[in-house]
Amino acid sequence: MKATAFRMSRERAKEVLVELESAIASASGRSAREASVRLLNSSIPSYSWVGIYVVEGKDLVLDAWSGPSATEHTRIPIGKGVCGYAAKSGRTEIVSDVTKDPRYLQCFLSTKAEIVVPIKAQGSVVGEIDVDSDELDAFSAVDGEFLEAVARKIASRW
Repeated sequence: MKATAFRMSRERAKEVLVELESAIASASGRSAREASVRLLNSSIPSYSWVGIYVVEGKDLVLDAWSGPSATEHTRIPIGKGVCGYAAKSGRTEIVSDVTKDPRYLQCFLSTKAEIVVPIKAQGSVVGEIDVDSDELDAFSAVDGEFLEAVARKIASRW
């Protein structure tokens, strides 16, 4: 029998958010972003890779990541791929099955689902959180709400 995908509960989301606040309380900039990706990757079983991209001109540039290996996509034009689309639109994107989304830029053969959440400061997208999962349909509205709260915390330490 196949194991059921881990689903983030609101209670677990609150716990991890408290842990994140503590982890980045005395950090700012890149050190806050590095602490955030490490915590998210280690705390949530379905988050197989977590990265934060920052906006540099017309591109997203990988700033911090945590997972089994680096991605070849260290620079993504805004508007290209799921990441670039989320940065352009300013909206969270949840992809339940990456093989069914033509925007998806493959990073890892094992990735089955992706969620991308813009990080906004003073009304503009300044970066984004990109999370991959090795499980289909790994992300729910709870993940979206949780990662949007994480994005606000990271933006406050930008």
